[in-house]
Amino acid sequence: MLKPHSFFDLTLFAHPEIFSSAEFVWDGLKKLKSYMENQSYPQLPGCAKKCEPLTQTLVFYGNTFLEARELRIEYGDATKGNLKVYRGEEILAGASVIMAGAILLGDKIRFGQGVKVESGAYIASPAIIGDMTEIRQGAYLRGYCLIGRKCVVGHVTEVKHTIFLDSAKAGHFAYVGDSILGNDVNLGAGTKLANLRFAPGNVQVRTKNGSVDSGLKKFGAIMGDSVQTGCNSVTNPGTLLGKKSLLLPNTTAPSGFHEKNSIIR
Repeated sequence: MLKPHSFFDLTLFAHPEIFSSAEFVWDGLKKLKSYMENQSYPQLPGCAKKCEPLTQTLVFYGNTFLEARELRIEYGDATKGNLKVYRGEEILAGASVIMAGAILLGDKIRFGQGVKVESGAYIASPAIIGDMTEIRQGAYLRGYCLIGRKCVVGHVTEVKHTIFLDSAKAGHFAYVGDSILGNDVNLGAGTKLANLRFAPGNVQVRTKNGSVDSGLKKFGAIMGDSVQTGCNSVTNPGTLLGKKSLLLPNTTAPSGFHEKNSIIR
């Protein structure tokens, strides 16, 4: 009931091993730091190691950073494959674009193919950004962010110590801390995933068979595949939403496990 396969289809996810041998779905969060510390990362340009905005747009292609002034860029929707980079008449398939004004802090940041990072985004290492993902203006990635393919971290969205599976989207004004978003999850504007209890101690997960100690002092939400939240919704610490559940606008989800196809009003 509380195992990863009950919440996610991991067939196409690039990092399924983070859930291997997991007794509970939140065990992936417990492994996140060590998993990301042990990954390989490309060498970033020297200017990207300072806590300063990039002074020029960079293109990452073939494990090399290129200067954008020598290229032509069409800034289309990365999640739909419409970000295109040309060198003369040659299209640089899979090139990723980090726009001037973005901040890349630390040397453990890895971009997949076809990624777009907009001006004003702040990415602290470690961070892994999957293919065809958009990190939009004003996004704040605070470290230990494992982001899958075709995801969106949107305007004024803050993410820390979190996993996005493929096509998960937090497009506008969201807070996502110590959480896991499944495939095709969509957070409505202003969704907040609270991750810290007022009372001291570990977050307890309520189930119909009694409470389970998560072993985590900070624990936001687990959202199964195709979960959707409405605008200005909130989840209490330790909220688990089963696949295809709906959290309606202006609603606070009670902590604990909610079966698949739940509608929380």
